[in-house]
Amino acid sequence: MTVPILYSFRRCPYAMRARMALLTGGIQVELREVVLRDRPDHMMEISPKGTVPVLLLPDGTVIEESLDIMLWSLDETYLVGDWKEFIDGNDGDFKHHLDRYKYNNRYENPLAPEAHRGHVLEFLERYDKRLLQSTYLCGEDCTIADHALAPFVRQFANTDRSWFDNLPLPNLHRWLSSILTSKVFLDCMVKHQQWKSGDEPIFFG
Repeated sequence: MTVPILYSFRRCPYAMRARMALLTGGIQVELREVVLRDRPDHMMEISPKGTVPVLLLPDGTVIEESLDIMLWSLDETYLVGDWKEFIDGNDGDFKHHLDRYKYNNRYENPLAPEAHRGHVLEFLERYDKRLLQSTYLCGEDCTIADHALAPFVRQFANTDRSWFDNLPLPNLHRWLSSILTSKVFLDCMVKHQQWKSGDEPIFFG
């Protein structure tokens, strides 16, 4: 193995942000697209928790968390401002309420979907106010906070797109559109067939 191997699932927001970071950092990997109901044996051997993304480095190191892959991929110029506070909020309460809004019937005794949607909206309103002051969340350049949060805001938006598009959050809409139409996002979303052992490698980045 001469390049890292990335086990990924195209539509997973955690995998999206890992792929964006790898592209931004100029790091080439062998991409192995996973179908979650049919996880590869090798992936389960190196990461028994069975979630994506998983990055296997040439020295045998396994990086199992998307944020850790981002931090491994990006240099310090992308770690500016209060990026960690944004990501902690996204990966905590934002994701908690997003899941219960989008997949309400999977949980025991959740609030009504609209109540969970309201909690997410509070985050989006804060983002919109921040984006009134700067082009991106932590300044005039796109950094780790933007790439880490955008896939989850996208997932929320796509749950009820017409409702989301009518929200009075012009700065948030501009920000999300700028990321979703960027080359790095479009490149990270190219479709690939499910990887099987013995397939020719697909190099990404």
